[in-house]
Amino acid sequence: MDILGITGIAAIAVICYLIGLGLKAWDKFDDRKIPVLMGVSGAVLGILAYFFAPNIMVAEDLISAIAIGIVSGFGATGINQIYKQSQKEA
Repeated sequence: MDILGITGIAAIAVICYLIGLGLKAWDKFDDRKIPVLMGVSGAVLGILAYFFAPNIMVAEDLISAIAIGIVSGFGATGINQIYKQSQKEA
């Protein structure tokens, strides 16, 4: 995996993280649905990156691009939880 591939995965995770923050700030949205929506958002972003920015997507086929997007979206949720848990201990 070259450095551009890692950048594409990180970009999907950051975009999903920002979407999650926006949904969290929206009072009418149920927080329990955010992780699922991050997975779906990641999948959509993976598909978009596969077709429109193939130089940053390390996937060689569409299924791999979707899987990378989903994992990146769930990773964004995990990053949020790591931050929240570290703030509780401090």
